Amino acid sequence: MTANADITRSRASWVQKLKDYQQLVKFTLSFTVVFSCVICYLLAPKVVVYDVKMIVLLFIAGLLVTGSANAINQAVEKDTDAQMKRTGSRPVASGRMSQQEAYTFALLAGVAGVLMMWYFFNFSSALVSAFSLFLYAFIYTPLKKVSSIAVLVGAFPGALPCLIGWVAGNNDFGAGGWALFGIQFLWQFPHFWAIAWVAHNDYSRVGFKLLPSDKGPTRFTALQAVMYAVLMIPVGMLPYYFGLTGMVSLWIVVAANLFMVVQCVRLYKEMDVKAARRVMFSSYIYLPIVFLALLADKIHLV
Repeated sequence: MTANADITRSRASWVQKLKDYQQLVKFTLSFTVVFSCVICYLLAPKVVVYDVKMIVLLFIAGLLVTGSANAINQAVEKDTDAQMKRTGSRPVASGRMSQQEAYTFALLAGVAGVLMMWYFFNFSSALVSAFSLFLYAFIYTPLKKVSSIAVLVGAFPGALPCLIGWVAGNNDFGAGGWALFGIQFLWQFPHFWAIAWVAHNDYSRVGFKLLPSDKGPTRFTALQAVMYAVLMIPVGMLPYYFGLTGMVSLWIVVAANLFMVVQCVRLYKEMDVKAARRVMFSSYIYLPIVFLALLADKIHLV
């Protein structure tokens, strides 16, 4: 009986440890980020054959780099996370994992991910990956308590996976890669401000300054979300303009962008958490719809 009990406890301990690491790397968020990276890799004109091995390697490398950045974020913000309802159960914040363990994992994962990008793809993609990790973990993370400009700064590492994927596939910093970067860059503003609106009480209590207005959720904040959603319309047309994709995806992207504008306008009119939550969930479905439409309508040069 004792032996069986020990085995059961050991198994439960390993299951909990795996769950902790899943939380540490913010797996759902990391998956979304790497999804964009892989799609943009496949959209690169030089990627004419979809090699499953290379896709898997890119996915793993992307998860390692993104997971490293998220682990550093949680190690740095352990005290802040512990004070917020939505983050208090994270492994470092709750005390189930030490800061040292999180930093060690982040170092190993970050180095492994960047080296994989270099070895299997190219030096440029590895360099951008390292820069993105540094910008998110060491500039954006501490800046959140200093100024709302943190959202602007954080939008760069948030969109760089698109450029990383493009460079990994095309080995250049061409206009197509920047167009894809621009789509995800602008998308982050209504997306993140909606999250900050919903979580405003938690964020303000710990000193995070993430909304464009010092007075919190205001019409100015909603207007900013509308403005960025409107800017997404012409930027979303750039893949078609640069000859990456066809007319079908153009109309799908325009429709998705107009839907985002409508949701942001509703936020401006209604000014409540329910409307902000609609913007937030709309932004979650926006990226997969847009990027999958672009990939399905990719123009293959002969």
